[in-house]
Amino acid sequence: MLSTERHSHLSPHRHLNALATMPGGAVLAATNNPDRVEAPVTVKAYLACAFAAFGGIFFGFDSGYISGVMGMNYVINLYTGLPIPGPDATTAEKDAFVLPSWMQSLITSILSAGTFFGAIIAGDLADFIGRRTTIIAGCGVFCIGIVLQTASHGWKLLVAGRLIAGFGVGFVSAMIILYMSEIAPRKVRGALVSGYQQCITIGLLLASCVDYGTQNRTDSGSYRIPIGIQFAWALILAAGLFMLPESPRFYVKRGKIEAATVALARVRGQPVDSVYIQEELSEIVANLEIENDLIPNETYWSSWKACFTGSLWKPNSNLRLTILGTSMQMMQQWTGVNFIFYFGTVFFTSLGTISNPFLISLITTLVNVCSTPISFYTIERYGRRPILIWGALGMLVCEFIVGIIGTAVPNNTTVAKVQIAFICIYIMFFASTWGPAAWVVVGEIFPIPIRSRGVGLSTASNWLWNCIIAVITPYLVGTDKGNLGSKVFFLWGALCTACFFYAYFFVWETKGLTLEQVDQMMQECGSPRRSPGWTPTNTYASQKHADGKILVSHEEQGHGLHVASSAEAGEKLAHETV
Repeated sequence: MLSTERHSHLSPHRHLNALATMPGGAVLAATNNPDRVEAPVTVKAYLACAFAAFGGIFFGFDSGYISGVMGMNYVINLYTGLPIPGPDATTAEKDAFVLPSWMQSLITSILSAGTFFGAIIAGDLADFIGRRTTIIAGCGVFCIGIVLQTASHGWKLLVAGRLIAGFGVGFVSAMIILYMSEIAPRKVRGALVSGYQQCITIGLLLASCVDYGTQNRTDSGSYRIPIGIQFAWALILAAGLFMLPESPRFYVKRGKIEAATVALARVRGQPVDSVYIQEELSEIVANLEIENDLIPNETYWSSWKACFTGSLWKPNSNLRLTILGTSMQMMQQWTGVNFIFYFGTVFFTSLGTISNPFLISLITTLVNVCSTPISFYTIERYGRRPILIWGALGMLVCEFIVGIIGTAVPNNTTVAKVQIAFICIYIMFFASTWGPAAWVVVGEIFPIPIRSRGVGLSTASNWLWNCIIAVITPYLVGTDKGNLGSKVFFLWGALCTACFFYAYFFVWETKGLTLEQVDQMMQECGSPRRSPGWTPTNTYASQKHADGKILVSHEEQGHGLHVASSAEAGEKLAHETV
């Protein structure tokens, strides 16, 4: 019920377009004011998003530890049988003491193969068991993979464990983005989702620190310690998520409006009967109903088909959005940053002038961690498009410089130091732009009927290209294969040039909008280049009323939800506030 004291200042004709009747006779207010489509937010909501971002530790640590492990003397000796070179070993003997390229490729890429399928499966599960539950399930699968890796005494069981762990990482990496995007307040959603990328960088840093601490061990602890520590990340994330609410938008999609009300109230830190909660919920419901009217997806296969419907030439069609999400993640991988984090130790060793490549890898990872928080401010101050465009420009300049000087003057200590400096600047550009912004955009662009599958497909694309890069890179830079050395940065520079034009022509500006308003913006703007500066003028709830349509929930008990006429709304509000 809406109390007189709390809502006596509201005019039913100025602020409320309609009232929706809830199961059990409750009243749900629906606003026509675009500024009131999201409830005020308390500190509790920020803390919930911040904790959910902890899932990035999975991604970062599991991606990062393997680079150091593959360079450890004990591991190389264990997997190849080659004797560890002594202090009097020749240069040729030291150069030969490495894992073969095919083994590096397999060990590194198999995780990405698992995450590819895990992300797609997660997109399915999230619409049936919920976003939060899918993440917790991913933690369980991940732990099984860690058990196998820790127990391994050869590369075969390690590979099997990384494959299974990959499924768990796929669950977590896809659904964390979806979960955070759906519960985060619109004005700071970009900054909060960027926290996920920050946690990825922290995971990479922790992996480098642990590898650095165990690299000289001459027993199985050299690789088992970095692997075993990952149990902690799974347990912390799973335990914390048990105490957080499910995404309200999941409940709306399932037609469980009462559960959605309770979840939204917890997320926003407001009373369940707050008019703010009712107005935000009515907007979510109205958006879902309009989307379902346009493209019904009543069956399992039709829900997948919906991701690929619409014209390729219509900028906001589901097909174009699916292509945008998957290509955005592809472009993020094309920047080449994971070349540094996966094969940095091997690359710095190949320069021939670096005495401690493990330390240099640690430094580059530290730059990654310290640069990401820049995006917390810039992504909300300047928007998604500008930082992606300027970030790509900065990266391509740095990469071409590294490639040019390394090719022109190879095996030079001074040149190697300059290369490392520009690699660090390049990482700074990535960490403050493409690193977080690509995840933010993917979490914002999909309409609710295809959101979980769209985010799942996009995340799968990230891992697919992650896998492809992990497979081909050892053959590009391996001394026993392509041996490109610094020339590989010409490839990354060219791909970053493609990222620059991609961001300019195809990326929408979604700063400061609710997820439902993003849909509206795409419909009205028609082109990503016209999206900066767009502001909403009405709400989905008011559109449903103007069309004279009925909002019908999919409540399993068979109860209905309808939007009343404006006359009925005024009468109902007057009755409830007396």
